[in-house]
Amino acid sequence: MRLLVLDTETTGLNAKGGDRIIEIGCVEIVNRQLTGNNLHFYVNPERDSNPGALAVHGLTTEFLSDKPKFADISSVLTDFVKNASIVIHNAPFDISFLDAEFAMLALPPFRNYCSDVIDTLIQAKAMFPGKRNSLDALCERFNISNAHRTQHGALLDAELLAAIYLAMTRGQENLVIDMLPDTPDTRSVARDHVPLAQFSLPVISASDDELSAHAGILDELIKTYKKPCVW
Repeated sequence: MRLLVLDTETTGLNAKGGDRIIEIGCVEIVNRQLTGNNLHFYVNPERDSNPGALAVHGLTTEFLSDKPKFADISSVLTDFVKNASIVIHNAPFDISFLDAEFAMLALPPFRNYCSDVIDTLIQAKAMFPGKRNSLDALCERFNISNAHRTQHGALLDAELLAAIYLAMTRGQENLVIDMLPDTPDTRSVARDHVPLAQFSLPVISASDDELSAHAGILDELIKTYKKPCVW
C-alpha cells in the first residue's frame, strides 16, 4: 500500500480569504517503509505572508519571489499523489488550501486525484481523548525527537508526521492474516510452516523490572480508555 504523508505551509489561515500555499512536502511510505521518494516544493504565492504566519514558518516574500508558482507545479503534484492514500494532520485545513489553488486553475478538487485521505488528528483524538494532540504533543508522546523543529516546515513536519503515523498504527499489519479469505493459498501459509521442534529455542523470561513496567503500561491503558485490558 502506498501512503503519502502531506503537509503545507501557507501565507495565513484563511484560504477563502485569499491566503495561499507557500510550501508543500510529501513523504512516501510503501509497505510501512519510508522510501525516500519524497516531493518538496517552495511556492511563490504572489502575496506577502501575514505576520503571524511568517513568525511560524519564516519564509519571507523575498525568499519565495523566485520560486515556481502553484500553476507550475500542479501537474507534478497531481501525478505524484495519484491513487495514493494521503495522510494529513488536520486534513480539512490543508485540503481547503489545495482545493482553493486547484479552483484558481479550473481543476477538480484535491480528493479527485488521490485514493483517500487519512486524518491523523481524528485518529489521535480517538486514541487520546481529552489530551493535546498537536504534532509536538504526539512527538513527545511517541518519543519522536523534534528538537530540530525550530520553525514549521512542510517537509520537516511531513517527516515527523510519518514517524507519528507509523507509531500510531504499529501492530495493525499483524491483523492482516486474520482478514485473508479461506483459500488454498492462505491455508498453505499455516500448513507449510517451519516445524520449531527441530530447534533448541531459549526461553527468556521477563525481569521483575520489565514485569513492573508492563503492569504500569496496562494501568495507564485502563485509565485512558476506562476499560479492562484483555491480555
